[in-house]
Amino acid sequence: MAASPQNPATPRRKVSRHRGEGQWAAGHFTPLNGNEQFKKDDDGLNVRTRIETIYSKRGFDSIDPNDLRGRMRWWGLYTQRKPGIDGGKTAILEPEELDDKYFMLRVRIDGGRLTTRQLRVIGEISQEFARGTADITDRQNVQYHWIRVEDVPEIWERLEAVGLSTTEACGDTPRVIIGSPVAGIAADEIIDGTSAMDEIHRRIIGNPAFSNLPRKFKSAISGSPLLDVAHEINDIAFVGVHHPEHGPGFDLWVGGGLSTNPKIGQRLGAWVPLDEVADVYEGVISIFRDYGYRRLRTRARLKFLLADWGTEKFRQVLEDEYLKRKLVDGPAPDQPVARWRDHVGVHAQKDGRYYVGFAPRVGRVDGTTLTKIADLAEAHGSGRVATTVEQKMIVLDVTEEQVDSLVAGLEALDLRVNPSAFRRGTMACTGIEYCKLAIVETKARGSLLIDELERRIPDFDEPLTINLNGCPNACARIQVADIGLKGQLVLNDEGEQVEGYQVHLGGALGLEAGFGRKVRGLKVTSDELPDYVERVLKRFQDEREDGERFAAWVTRASEEALS
Repeated sequence: MAASPQNPATPRRKVSRHRGEGQWAAGHFTPLNGNEQFKKDDDGLNVRTRIETIYSKRGFDSIDPNDLRGRMRWWGLYTQRKPGIDGGKTAILEPEELDDKYFMLRVRIDGGRLTTRQLRVIGEISQEFARGTADITDRQNVQYHWIRVEDVPEIWERLEAVGLSTTEACGDTPRVIIGSPVAGIAADEIIDGTSAMDEIHRRIIGNPAFSNLPRKFKSAISGSPLLDVAHEINDIAFVGVHHPEHGPGFDLWVGGGLSTNPKIGQRLGAWVPLDEVADVYEGVISIFRDYGYRRLRTRARLKFLLADWGTEKFRQVLEDEYLKRKLVDGPAPDQPVARWRDHVGVHAQKDGRYYVGFAPRVGRVDGTTLTKIADLAEAHGSGRVATTVEQKMIVLDVTEEQVDSLVAGLEALDLRVNPSAFRRGTMACTGIEYCKLAIVETKARGSLLIDELERRIPDFDEPLTINLNGCPNACARIQVADIGLKGQLVLNDEGEQVEGYQVHLGGALGLEAGFGRKVRGLKVTSDELPDYVERVLKRFQDEREDGERFAAWVTRASEEALS
């Protein structure tokens, strides 16, 4: 007889259940954490209607908490940090104490492709609704701040009128598909992945079949031999290669990602022709949806499933359960010849025209500057621009006669076409200025660091990346930078707790990708940062062998030299 309140004497039988990892394909559908519960209760895509009909009319205080800190991300909206809250309170305060009544809004720009009309609209929205803010991210998007929920429907209307959107720019969704910003025009391109990107977008983005993933899903497609989309740290990446029998196509990578448990993506050893890229993408994202871990948010990225399965099993499941056919074995990409992958400078296109890449300061621009860039691009090019995964921008289709005039116009806006190694190689995340997760300031600190290093080491011309992050989540890719700076609170010489950074040295992307070295106990305060970086770089200059890269020097340098 079963135990019951009516028969308390009946002994209870202990039932042992296998908890599992929350994989749908294993039959574990029960919501296992708060995020899975609110996603089960209502698809994140459905929040748009409530924003348009309720929240934008009744204001911030009318927003349901599960929409505010959950589903609104499906449409690119995050609450931003309330001003005046220092980094020591980031992990202590409740979300509602950190929330300001304004939003960050992310504009999705797949492949970084923009027309000057679109760029002008982005700039106008910045000026009218975002207090002039507009940061270029390292995933080719543009981010606004100070957005009021009352203004969101109008912003959507203006963006969508020119073919842009914020759909699934955030959330547990297929995020922006990053792509080579010079796809279809670069003289050295192996294959143009634009048509595949467009087909993936048509099939997947905004599709409820893929709008409830275990966590975010990051994608990259590039046929450039420069390996210009950081494919090594995406959940899925298609990298241009020449197959000895089948010609140009893509090498398939899966399972990359950074944050607090970084993993370099793995090759599946499969060659994918252009017209099959969307099918393979759909197969991989379906594996993530069905087999991804949902019990613990900290293990819910694809990289953890791949680590447990291995590449052989992953490929087998992809082929047998999803594609229903075998993939063609293929070669790995060649090592890129160029040391920089950001397309900054003046470069020939395959049609005889030129593209001109330029460097803002740590991705920080504003609405007025964006509209001026649109004016310059229209006057000197064909009306096409692009963003890059290094927080840079490019004007496309410039005739030889127009190059000098365009460069002069950009330089007048402090947008450097021939920047120093420090301007070119320094990136920063949003930081404590707006981000609720951040502990320290990043954008202004990065800009000041550029100025100091240009003044102190004016002759330094080696390719170098310096990435500043406001917290451990690695939005600015600190683990794969030459000098990666992870924001945290540290003690200064007076024993006071101040803003500072844990230092990672010698990280890299490319076919020699790897994570930076952490010297035991090495942390620097924000005020000490220029002195520290200057000291290390001068030691590198003194000790390096001919042609030696900074990352290679770091691997053999003493801890004393790196301190």
